[in-house]
Amino acid sequence: MREPTGPPSVTSGVPLLEVDEVSVRFGAIQALDRVSLEIERGEIVAIIGPNGAGKTTLLNVVSGFYHPSEGRIRFEGRDRTRLRPYDVAALGVARTFQNVALFKGMSVLDNIMTGRLLKMRGSFLLEALYWGPAMQQELLHRAFVERIIDFLEIEAIRKAGAGTLPYGLQKRVELARALAAEPKLLLLDEPMAGMNVEEKEDMCRFILGVNDEFGTTIALIEHDMSVVMDISDRVIALDYGRKIADGRPEEVRADQGVIDAYLGVSHA
Repeated sequence: MREPTGPPSVTSGVPLLEVDEVSVRFGAIQALDRVSLEIERGEIVAIIGPNGAGKTTLLNVVSGFYHPSEGRIRFEGRDRTRLRPYDVAALGVARTFQNVALFKGMSVLDNIMTGRLLKMRGSFLLEALYWGPAMQQELLHRAFVERIIDFLEIEAIRKAGAGTLPYGLQKRVELARALAAEPKLLLLDEPMAGMNVEEKEDMCRFILGVNDEFGTTIALIEHDMSVVMDISDRVIALDYGRKIADGRPEEVRADQGVIDAYLGVSHA
């Protein structure tokens, strides 16, 4: 289990994210059924559950890809239930995907730079001329991206084509692109899927480092319970679109409802 590092830095008494009685339906399929949860600033929260439990649907609702059939979503105390993905991202929410979604024909550096687009401001004319403030802005954005490249230890591949990289490195580049947006809340959909043991250890180290060094709040979907126990402050378990547990990792692991639905351990 992750050792507590003290209370997170809180700018108000309001949770960073509040999901209130959210339901999502696709025709006759109830993907989420009155799910409520809160995520505090500075937390690492793992979302677990069997396939089809509604985990990715939950991330899609939070990031604006889906809109709930019922319920409300608040970010920093403000209702953002109906915002589009671009507007949600502008508030400070970034995500990665279960299947890598890089621009395969672009370099690693250019992929990461696309994560800065929401941060770029300025006159089209100045940018076209690459003069004055536009040049300074470009240098500042590039410096931040270089910091992320150093942090994630991908300096050696910064000019490589993203599509030429092994799967584990592609996942790391996707994480870098999400971090380039300087998110307040980072959503990771199975960031370690398909990785070997060494790659998982590296990704765990980077996720903890992002939380500690950048102060980023993180919610991740993960199936590897050893990873969940090692890096999470809190675990939320879903089953058939409903929340069945929410608590410290050791509490959720011992919850009989979670054991029956997901962990597959017989009754004592």
